[in-house]
Amino acid sequence: MMNHEIPGHDESSVSRGLVVAIVAFAAIAPAVLMAAPAIAAQLAQQLQLGPVRIGNLFSAELGVMSLATLPAYWWLPRCGWRGVALLAGLVFIAGNIASTLVDGYYGLMACRVVSALAGGTLMVLCISAASRLDNKDRVYGLWVLGQLVFGAVGLWLLPGLFERYGLAVAYWLLAGCMTLCLPLVRAFPRRPMTARRPADARSLPRLVFVLGVLAVLCFYVGLSGVWTFIGGIAADAGLAPAASGEVLSLATLLGIVGAGCATLIGNRRWRPALLVVGYLLMIAAIGLLYGTPAMPRFIVAALVFKFTWTFALPYILATLAELDDSGRLMSTINLVIGSGLALGPALAGRVIETSGGFDRLSLGAAGIVALSLLLILAVQRHVSVDRRAGLVTPSSQGDA
Repeated sequence: MMNHEIPGHDESSVSRGLVVAIVAFAAIAPAVLMAAPAIAAQLAQQLQLGPVRIGNLFSAELGVMSLATLPAYWWLPRCGWRGVALLAGLVFIAGNIASTLVDGYYGLMACRVVSALAGGTLMVLCISAASRLDNKDRVYGLWVLGQLVFGAVGLWLLPGLFERYGLAVAYWLLAGCMTLCLPLVRAFPRRPMTARRPADARSLPRLVFVLGVLAVLCFYVGLSGVWTFIGGIAADAGLAPAASGEVLSLATLLGIVGAGCATLIGNRRWRPALLVVGYLLMIAAIGLLYGTPAMPRFIVAALVFKFTWTFALPYILATLAELDDSGRLMSTINLVIGSGLALGPALAGRVIETSGGFDRLSLGAAGIVALSLLLILAVQRHVSVDRRAGLVTPSSQGDA
């Protein structure tokens, strides 16, 4: 259960309001990264930036969002979460408005770093708050779903808006969306959000902490390595760019469906089985990319891969949140996700370059995702043992 510390409110209505706030802020904060292809193209066209500078710009934004975890270790148990959310939201707005006013690469870089620090703070806050809520599987499904939908809408709208208004429109939209969401900060508690736990509950063992972190890291390294170069796999197999692009666009929609299914199912009882099914299908999809897949095999691989990636992720996060009374593990996950997203493409690129093809990438990615499955099953076993011992208390003996 959780302690919202908001007197005079019905607990269920407070929970619903908090879920809305989590989904909204977690969708807006990383929106630049979710819409990176459209923004990167505009940076090249309007500002005449080369691939290296564009890559550095996005890497800096992703890195700072991840590093926002480090100060969170201090403020999470000490500072009121409502105040932190408000301050981070205002800084995010200011950083995006400033991004529309600066001239030059380094000025834009500085503004994006400020905005990313605020966005990363909001991400830590959202992922930590979600870990305190009932039915974590469903909440994390909504968390993923909101990001995917917001990113897809951005990819759809931005190219046309860029033609009329230029790059600044992206940052104005982010500032405007965050301004509209600022009233939602009232859903966060004034004081740090704490979890109630039995008096004899044990602290999270260090080994389980490490296993959980490694499971998420391996998951993101594998998926980001494959997804970054999946277009190259299609080209290497002789598939037309237009055809493979249409398949990947459809796969993005299947990713939204995957997160939506996890949200609708949201069942703690079936979580271990759903985790295994999601992982095994994801590994099978990566295996289908081995060799030179013809169009039918590529279509199946891309669609299944994207669906299972977003389907499995909410259950992974819910498994870890089940053990995390302090919030330290879930706040660390923000750093781990960013590290995996950055490390995956780098490792995949080196594997492709040294092997002269994509087969070793497929084998390596399948292996590292399989390792993630073994690690998360070890963590899940600890959850089951603690639940039988009465040390992990189900929030409501069922799932709403």
